[in-house]
Amino acid sequence: MYDEPPMEQPQGQPQDPPPMEPPYWFEQALKNTPTSHKLQVMDCDIHYLRWGPETSSRPGILFIHGASAHAHWWDFIAPFFSADRPIAAIDLSGMGDSGWREGYGSNVHVPEIAAVLADANLGEKPIIVGHSFGGYMTMCYAHAHSAEISGAVIVDSPLRPENRPTGEKSRFFDPPKRPPNRVYTDRDEMIYRFRPIPPQFCDNEYVVEHIARHSLKECEGGYTWKFDPSARVAGLHDEPMEDYLRQLPCPKAMIYGEDSAIFGGEVVDYMAPIFDPANPMICIPDAQHHLTMDQPLAFVTALRAIFASWDV
Repeated sequence: MYDEPPMEQPQGQPQDPPPMEPPYWFEQALKNTPTSHKLQVMDCDIHYLRWGPETSSRPGILFIHGASAHAHWWDFIAPFFSADRPIAAIDLSGMGDSGWREGYGSNVHVPEIAAVLADANLGEKPIIVGHSFGGYMTMCYAHAHSAEISGAVIVDSPLRPENRPTGEKSRFFDPPKRPPNRVYTDRDEMIYRFRPIPPQFCDNEYVVEHIARHSLKECEGGYTWKFDPSARVAGLHDEPMEDYLRQLPCPKAMIYGEDSAIFGGEVVDYMAPIFDPANPMICIPDAQHHLTMDQPLAFVTALRAIFASWDV
């Protein structure tokens, strides 16, 4: 259900056409270079990116990536909001340029989010925007700290009746161990093989390439992916996410892709009663699960509309 390791390119496929040139808006967004920061949270280095002014009368925004992803997924989104408010994007532990832990879950990710919110100086009541796994961590943080934020935006993080906890012993903080990431000798091959999970085609090749380049690191023997294979949380739905979201007293919103592989019509029908005109549920047409990749400008427009309706 979440962002996962890139898939191997099937053999025997025809050569891809030359990549398209990035549009003007994308190039301008990347010129707004963030500053890079690290801090210690529960004996682990946590990295985040920051854009915008040092202080502002407007609430800042914290963007939270999906599983196996990283803060640079927001490089071309954050600058649209950084002219008059501070913006940050976190690397959760086990992902991006943050350190790795023995175990993962909201018991470590919620304190990481809290620490970055404070260190990045995002104001008294910032806004949190989380995609996929980051959306579930947004639910967890907002459940515990609702009075401290101006609103929570969940992006393509589905809830279903079968995902409600059953009362069995939770597996949430005991993710399965996975094989080590493969080592490549050719950096360009890694970028070519990069694919999101669930699989989706993306016309915006310049976006995919940008994300891929920030997804790898040097290692002994060549290059490998940045994420800890054990950082994907298998028992995620053992936490009462639906209760967290339903009972959330602060403003909330859901953005989902019309063509998302994990957010079908049955999910829309099930989750719709949780939202209302003041707490909207917005569908992005012609968008899949990774909607910031294939419909970035529509996503920016949806966020702007939400913030305007909240007057933040």
